[in-house]
Amino acid sequence: MPELLKLNAQSLKSCAEQLHIGDKILLSGTVYTARDAAHKRIAALLDSGKTTPFAIENAVIYYAGPTPSPPGKPVGACGPTTSGRMDPYAPRLLDLGLAAMIGKGERSQAVRDAIVRNHAVYLCAVGGAGALAARCIKDLQVIAFEDLGCESVKRLYIEDFPLVVCNDAHGGDLFSQGRAAYAG
Repeated sequence: MPELLKLNAQSLKSCAEQLHIGDKILLSGTVYTARDAAHKRIAALLDSGKTTPFAIENAVIYYAGPTPSPPGKPVGACGPTTSGRMDPYAPRLLDLGLAAMIGKGERSQAVRDAIVRNHAVYLCAVGGAGALAARCIKDLQVIAFEDLGCESVKRLYIEDFPLVVCNDAHGGDLFSQGRAAYAG
């Protein structure tokens, strides 16, 4: 069984070349949540030359919409959303230096090409396990687009968040390679 790698979100870009599809990691550090509506607004800010809610370069975006927090906890549930919905925006953000994306499901060829071109990585979290994922979130701060509710941009501090590398900087794609391994 492959070793579980402990990585820091802020240094993910520098170690992306050493990651390969199927690698299992525990990620700690700062990540930002953003879903469809937030990506649309971030794109509009970029189009108008304005500052984005967080520095894109070396950042990690988690495609999630955390639920409100119960008393004494930073968040309720926080599972991944379908990543393909962000595919129209991802290549541009990767070209601006985005280090990684966290979500669930396959990515388009344009996103996979941008991952390779920019030496980045796409990580998958287990879908349907939002309450378990929330245990890894130690702090949450809304930083932009508060009117979007659960889809606002949030800064999360995570500890040992379990993820799998699904698209790597070498062009590996766990989805297509996994299907091919089981094709008759």
